[in-house]
Amino acid sequence: MKIAIASSDFCSVSGHAGRAKRWLVFSADESGQISAPERIELPGDQVFHYVEENGQDHPLDGIDAIITLSAGEGFIKHMEKRGAIVALTAEKDAAKAVADYLAQTLSDPKPRPIGALICKTLDIFSKHK
Repeated sequence: MKIAIASSDFCSVSGHAGRAKRWLVFSADESGQISAPERIELPGDQVFHYVEENGQDHPLDGIDAIITLSAGEGFIKHMEKRGAIVALTAEKDAAKAVADYLAQTLSDPKPRPIGALICKTLDIFSKHK
């Protein structure tokens, strides 16, 4: 299983996953062993909010799950179409978030009424609906 973490600093979990350029990708085997993360920095045209769905490969193809502090409904739906589950959390430690996700104990996200409104507004203008 491959799990991607939106991470602006390559250490902690960050939000606004649709606009995230930096990602940590962890792999977990059947026994639950978690690999050291691979760092991926997306070029601007590969950021999910801007990416063109034209059948070309994407650096995060094959991801099973994404963990982030926040994401809009458009991003969540877009990632479901790409075969990935999006999990929102309040956990900021990337490695702990992955371990908690695999153990099905990932903390719930913090309420963010203003942030959610901003995401909904941005989704209106997104290419991915």
